Amino acid sequence: MNRVSGVAFRVVGTAIVLFFGMSRMQAQAPPNPPPAQQADKEDKEEEDANPFTPEPAPILPAGMMGSDANDPRAKLTPGLYDAGEASLGIKHLMLVKKPSAFQLAVSDPDDPKVQKMLGQLGVGNASKMPKPMQLVVAQLAFANSDFAFQGNHLFQGNFYGLSIYDISNPANTTLLTTLVCPGGQGDVSVYKNLLFMSVEMPNGRLDCGVQGFPAEPPPPAGEEKKKKGPPAAQKERFRGVRIFDISDIGNPKQVAAVQTCRGSHTHTLVVDPNDKDNVYVYVSGTSFVRQAEELAGCSGEKPDKDPNTALFRIDVIQVPVSAPQDAKVVTSPRVFIDPRTGAMNGLNNGGTHGKKGAEKPADTNQCHDITVYSAIGLAAGACSGNGILLDIKDPIHPKRVDAVNDPNYSYWHSASFSNDGSKVVFTDEWGGGLGARCRPNDPNKWGADAIFHLKENKLNFASYYKLPAAQGDTENCVAHNGSLIPVPGRDIEVQAWYQGGISVMDFTDPEHPFEIAYFDRGPIDPKMLVLGGEWSAYWYNGYIYGSEIARGLDVFELTATKFLTQNEIEAAKTVQVPDLNVQNQQEIVWPAQLVVAKAYVDQLSRSQALPGGRIAALQKAIQSAESSQMSKSKLAKLKSMALSLEKSAAVAKSPADSARLHALAGILMHPST
Repeated sequence: MNRVSGVAFRVVGTAIVLFFGMSRMQAQAPPNPPPAQQADKEDKEEEDANPFTPEPAPILPAGMMGSDANDPRAKLTPGLYDAGEASLGIKHLMLVKKPSAFQLAVSDPDDPKVQKMLGQLGVGNASKMPKPMQLVVAQLAFANSDFAFQGNHLFQGNFYGLSIYDISNPANTTLLTTLVCPGGQGDVSVYKNLLFMSVEMPNGRLDCGVQGFPAEPPPPAGEEKKKKGPPAAQKERFRGVRIFDISDIGNPKQVAAVQTCRGSHTHTLVVDPNDKDNVYVYVSGTSFVRQAEELAGCSGEKPDKDPNTALFRIDVIQVPVSAPQDAKVVTSPRVFIDPRTGAMNGLNNGGTHGKKGAEKPADTNQCHDITVYSAIGLAAGACSGNGILLDIKDPIHPKRVDAVNDPNYSYWHSASFSNDGSKVVFTDEWGGGLGARCRPNDPNKWGADAIFHLKENKLNFASYYKLPAAQGDTENCVAHNGSLIPVPGRDIEVQAWYQGGISVMDFTDPEHPFEIAYFDRGPIDPKMLVLGGEWSAYWYNGYIYGSEIARGLDVFELTATKFLTQNEIEAAKTVQVPDLNVQNQQEIVWPAQLVVAKAYVDQLSRSQALPGGRIAALQKAIQSAESSQMSKSKLAKLKSMALSLEKSAAVAKSPADSARLHALAGILMHPST
């Protein structure tokens, strides 16, 4: 049975699932299906339903709280480019509207462009779709997706290709070029002169052509209820990871296309410090398994029927840096295996909540996203029914070292480590990104972040964090992609929540995370749920960039509030990196500059870890050193203060303050000049 309104598929895939009859979330289907007659009835109901029609909020489960309907974000006026806005601690610098190449540019579902796009997507028998849904699905083919950064260039993925922007002046970001290359979802990564793009949908072609493939014919009379299989095999179909040479930034050239059995919903760039000749790509495939007739060796059977099934694994692509055309899949690790029995379906979600109540446990057979942190030799996998921890010291053969599940989690989506590797933040994409899941009656433990302690390769739950502000029935909203903001002395993450906007969370104390900044717009449409909002929100070299699904590219900067001082913002800006692929997390190292010291002093003042007199003395000494252009006498004064700070660190009441005092002492002993 297709579970369209659950986490059945992401974005355009939802419509294709509807009309191909294949659920992306095979692992989350109940293990014991209902009788055939009931299943047929439910399939018919879901086929005729419009998943974009707003659903009433459920009754809030006993003992749970919802989002705040009195928050200023809760009642913003609707609009595409003129929606109401609310913000705290974030300044919106600009919106760069979507390039024309990635806009359908029609509002009439009867327009020939709509029918043409549905055909390119392979949607057969579109006449069964409600007219408004036809228009929405056609528009979704141009949805913006994830980001990558390199130097002064921002790469924004799209279900229809790629946009490259010049961000040398972020407040005046400009479009350099677009590359039309359909196939969704278009997530991107960059490494030196190479760009990688995920392709999952059945309209992807080896040649990047926009024509897709012929729509599937309607079923013969009397077989309308028969379960549909995958689309007809096509030798020109591409589903996997594309590789482009971006040496000429204005003219990317495809140099390789590595096919995989389930396509690539997302991928993760992995750099092995011991292998300078190759870079690796972890492929997370979440869609249907193609036929062996289209790609040899592919099988979607259960493990007991085919031990070589393409389910219950990830794929690892090896890419020779000097010869990317030779890229290939080198391993397909069984990261869900039960080490005791050898059963490859060794993990399950433990049971979760569904549209009709509690659901039975379901096997986990896919990862949605994997974040690697090579500095500590670990990766965190958000794998549909589980959060998993992988040892990646041998990146070709990652090994699972821990796994967790949670009955409040519907679909484990993505993950981030704290910089020191002591915490992991997982996200739950309840509703698949298509649902309104931040309403006053939506539980704040569903569709939220789950923060875990990480110690000795073991995950232990600490708390949840969810966008505090209630959103409306036509605003798709749930936890999505984010990155760390490099404020020294704190664990801070900026995160996208689709039409819930952007929320900045402090999880320094993992048991008590809280919001310190936000930006939000009103719904795109007040009557119908139109997919939009921020897909990703990432900090890069002093600015926050938001990939707005429907509108384009947002650029923001942080502003000082009682939750975040200007010194802390300036300290974060001292961290400048040559590139950023968020799922390939890099260790943050702060320079020993006095602005970083001032950020620590502000934090120690906020937490009252030092008496006011000592705070004032530190501030005065640092200011004097700066004003004197780092004279020897002023530097000597700073050094003398460092010794007492080390003593205070040893008796600090909290580990966070102890670390801040120690780091502050280190800068005062040897400040960079």
